[in-house]
Amino acid sequence: MGEDIAANLAGIKQRVADAALRSGRSADAADLLVVSKTWPAENVAEVVAAGHLAFGENRVQEGEEKIPQLPDHLQWHLIGHLQRNKVRKALPLFQTIHSIDSLKLARYTSNIAGEMDKKPDVYLQVDLAGEESKNGYNPDKLRTELDDLLALENLSILGLMCIPPMASTPEDARPWFVKLRELRDELEQHAGRSLPGLSMGMSGDFEVAIEEGSTIVRVGSAIFGSRTYH
Repeated sequence: MGEDIAANLAGIKQRVADAALRSGRSADAADLLVVSKTWPAENVAEVVAAGHLAFGENRVQEGEEKIPQLPDHLQWHLIGHLQRNKVRKALPLFQTIHSIDSLKLARYTSNIAGEMDKKPDVYLQVDLAGEESKNGYNPDKLRTELDDLLALENLSILGLMCIPPMASTPEDARPWFVKLRELRDELEQHAGRSLPGLSMGMSGDFEVAIEEGSTIVRVGSAIFGSRTYH
């Protein structure tokens, strides 16, 4: 299995670089976040052995079990919904949080981060399609609350994140990636500061996301294979 994972990882990294070059950016313009949710530490260790250091988990509880089993120098990102009652547990584990979706959660996270002498990198999750089943900021609400978010001292806001509606083809997802990029550009103008990060694109559509400006893609099954959910 190790050879398969290493080969899959190398193939995905090449596709990430090629997509960035197609978009007129440098080959290293988009980072690869390997989504390790549901995979045990020994599988993650195979990816580490192949030279990759950045991983994404959906649940704080799974991170609590897995992260201590792996080398200390890895970078861990929380990509799933962050519940308020999990913030204290999440901050020591994850350097980056992709799922801040309200001013209330952001303020609470900033306050706890201050207590713990931490300043996590965060993305603001946006629900572009207004799907009730998904967490995320309504774009209009984000516009009105952006100044308050940027004023929080203990959060380093990198940019925006989205999970587009289910799409039949990667091309069907493209308009949502365009919308997120355009929203980010608008918010930058409003705030008068850079929001360089766009966390968008997963195993099925990451190349299209990169072509539309993604700076970090979340890929798991294309590296590990099909998941077994417990």
